[in-house]
Amino acid sequence: MLERSWPAEGATRVPYWVYQDADIYREEQRRIFHGPTWNYLCLEAEITEPGSFLTTFVGEMPVVVTRDPRGALHAFENRCAHRGALICMHSRGRAERFTCIYHNWTYDHAGNLTSVAFRKGIAGKGGMPADAHPESQAPKKFRVESICGIVFGTLSDSVPALEQYIGPEILPRLKRVMIKPVKVLGSYTQVLPNNWKLYMDNVKDTYHASLLHLFFTRFRINRLTQKGGVFVSADGAHHCTYTEIVEDRGDAYEKGGMRSANEFALQNPEILEQVDELGDNVSIQILSLFPGFVLHQIRNSLAARQVVPKGIDSTELHWTLFGFADDDEAMLRRRLLQANLVGPAGYISMEDGAATGFVQRGVAASPDRASVIEMGGSTIGSGDSRITETAVRGLWKAWRSYMSV
Repeated sequence: MLERSWPAEGATRVPYWVYQDADIYREEQRRIFHGPTWNYLCLEAEITEPGSFLTTFVGEMPVVVTRDPRGALHAFENRCAHRGALICMHSRGRAERFTCIYHNWTYDHAGNLTSVAFRKGIAGKGGMPADAHPESQAPKKFRVESICGIVFGTLSDSVPALEQYIGPEILPRLKRVMIKPVKVLGSYTQVLPNNWKLYMDNVKDTYHASLLHLFFTRFRINRLTQKGGVFVSADGAHHCTYTEIVEDRGDAYEKGGMRSANEFALQNPEILEQVDELGDNVSIQILSLFPGFVLHQIRNSLAARQVVPKGIDSTELHWTLFGFADDDEAMLRRRLLQANLVGPAGYISMEDGAATGFVQRGVAASPDRASVIEMGGSTIGSGDSRITETAVRGLWKAWRSYMSV
């Protein structure tokens, strides 16, 4: 059991040792990523052909995701049963089988060991004894489920089915975006200088969006004075926030002395032109599933984000941009233009990677202190205000339940 105590204030405080403790980090791998959670693996659109595969991570565990010759999805640990080397060295492709380069042990698309090189030796010499069990250290296999073309996996036998795990508050918001088959437009990886939880905390923080992101505020894409709200799952683990398309013409930010940079203008306003393709007057929706998945719709930019921990103070953020398979040329151009809003150099989300790094640096000498999470009070739940940290409190409620802290 972890020997750490949470502040007496409960949900309104987050102690800084959660971002700094090596024992905590190791336990997260076991209790969360390898425990009773569903982890994002990929989009089905990335492995459409029989025999196709890609490699990814669940926590720090390397994973192979495949579509077998009959079209079924599988995922298994990318670790050979022999000496532990990676089985698959390529990021994606198609293969009839998977052969470990070290000693040529071979696996099928479900991660089953099918062949051991020279198992019977040569000319009666060498090889394995008849009672050997090379499959005894086989790669771990995941339960795999796909919802609306998004593939998730879990090592747990006890976690409920994926739709039940997501819950009735968030599931309709996911289905709202994934209304038809998608096609991948591109992908990239961003390295963040902070603990993985700081990024998930940031994603769930509806309060910061128009304060940190100057582009949002200046061009009135997202202001807290616009209509919107936040949904939080019953267990606090998942969230969704949204902003309506209707532009705010008020001057609350200017009168309040916020960083609105009135002298800036767009040379090409086409980047912000939105088609209401989902038919509900929403300009932005950010959705997260615990522990490390984010789905965004920002104008007509659509993307899946995967949060991959790489140590106490390092995180990889994997972005997969997509559109719908039936997009015309005009929509494709719009999505590609608006892809410039996000990512490591995006007009909007560039600041997120910086700000979370600032927190990691700022708390370095204060593990005994804590964040104050009191915007919107102390409750955890859905509402029609984004001047709140309700989803952040939900994140830590869920995290504490998995970590027994």
